[in-house]
Amino acid sequence: MSLLIFDCDGVLVDSEIIAFDVLAQMLSALGRPMSLAECRRRFMGRRTPEVLAEVETEIGHPIPADMGLRMKALLFDRLRHELRPVEGVKEAIGRLPRPICVASSSSPERIALSLEVTGLAPLFGAHVFSAEQVAHGKPAPDLFLFAARSMGVAPSETIVIEDSPAGVTAARRAGMGIIGFAGASHADQELIEALHAAGAAVVLTSMADLPDAVAKLGTGQAVS
Repeated sequence: MSLLIFDCDGVLVDSEIIAFDVLAQMLSALGRPMSLAECRRRFMGRRTPEVLAEVETEIGHPIPADMGLRMKALLFDRLRHELRPVEGVKEAIGRLPRPICVASSSSPERIALSLEVTGLAPLFGAHVFSAEQVAHGKPAPDLFLFAARSMGVAPSETIVIEDSPAGVTAARRAGMGIIGFAGASHADQELIEALHAAGAAVVLTSMADLPDAVAKLGTGQAVS
């Protein structure tokens, strides 16, 4: 395998628990309370416009524009003050001999903030891709195919590291190798099972295990 594509939220940075909390607050204000677990199950890995459109359909009226802006402002403020890298991710990346890039459903602005706050930005440079650059977000394969093409690597020579079933499905549809990750603060056994069901060859709960998993998957070995 020649390229490793990292999802950002929940793989590189421990942001999902923050984002789901902000989303749950917004939904409660709209009269549609939703638990963090349900937010994760329904919306994890998807683009914000798609999430908001689904919420609007469910509540039966448009979400006020100012609420979307307030939610974004609150999320970005919390990311600046609370966001941390996933434990061990810097060390794991340092042990990876292959080219790497980021492909995330988040906006370019949010990806840049997340990587900068956590000190991960220098590891990826300009090799950062957002779902806003393609027609269809995850679970469609568009983003991962765009990232691989931009990096000059065939899909069959690519491994994706993902924490969402939607992302795993997208990677599978793109014809790429898949490593699921369930080691951030939002992860639990339900997520592990969902990643396996979506098609992840292996699901890791620690970044310390990533280099070995990449090496085995890249040579066609079974990953335990």
